Amino acid sequence: MTQIGQGSTEFRVELPSVGTTLTLAWAALTDVGHRREVNEDSLLAAPPLFAVADGMGGHSAGDVASAAVVNRLAELSGTLVAEAGSIDRALVLAVDDMAQGVGVTDQGTGTTVTGVALALVSDAVSWIVFNIGDSRVYQLFNGVLEQVTNDHSVVQELVDAGRITREEADVHPHSNIITRAVGFHEPPIPDYRILPIQASMRILVCSDGLTKELTSYGIRHFLLEKKLAADAVSAMVEAALENGGRDNVTAIVVDVLAVEPYEAPEA
Repeated sequence: MTQIGQGSTEFRVELPSVGTTLTLAWAALTDVGHRREVNEDSLLAAPPLFAVADGMGGHSAGDVASAAVVNRLAELSGTLVAEAGSIDRALVLAVDDMAQGVGVTDQGTGTTVTGVALALVSDAVSWIVFNIGDSRVYQLFNGVLEQVTNDHSVVQELVDAGRITREEADVHPHSNIITRAVGFHEPPIPDYRILPIQASMRILVCSDGLTKELTSYGIRHFLLEKKLAADAVSAMVEAALENGGRDNVTAIVVDVLAVEPYEAPEA
């Protein structure tokens, strides 16, 4: 497990080029769970990027794969904003790094990755949401919870085809099989989505160890009940462990506290 970045209760991002100042808060937490010997999840919580990578269980050196991804994405930290092209390049480099990892076999290793990045899109500050695999990004705004990413998994394809219901997918024997990953010597191909940034929006980035144990109703409950990001991640991870903790559990909550006009400092 690799964790890069700590939480913050108030962090200002000044973007004079678009006349905007953001105030963010965030918290991150990961736990090995009750059944795994190793935590193969890794996370990055350092503006402009917040990401979770879930090393693929049952394959060699999943922790190497997830660490490679967050380490490469972390090279983008410290800048004001990121862009899709930079994320793409970081993921390509991560695949190369995986091949050099200790314990990696000829078959390779892999990981999911999902997250959000601050970006400028059409002269407006936005989130770029990116995803490969079945880790997820959710948005809570005005009390409505939305799953922003689409899972790259066998059961999601069955749901999309109308062959099984969402409820059946949750207990399907192939629920752990994903159809797209970062690694295995293949070019990484993320899905991207743009979310306009609005004050009071809350973002959740999490591994499937959380969503296997908590329903969307449960996630919404904790995100609404816990006003501080640190309290929200603690409550969700604790609930996931109480509900079985069958996998590594990782969650990042990012709050947009304010979106205000940029004010240049006085000379």
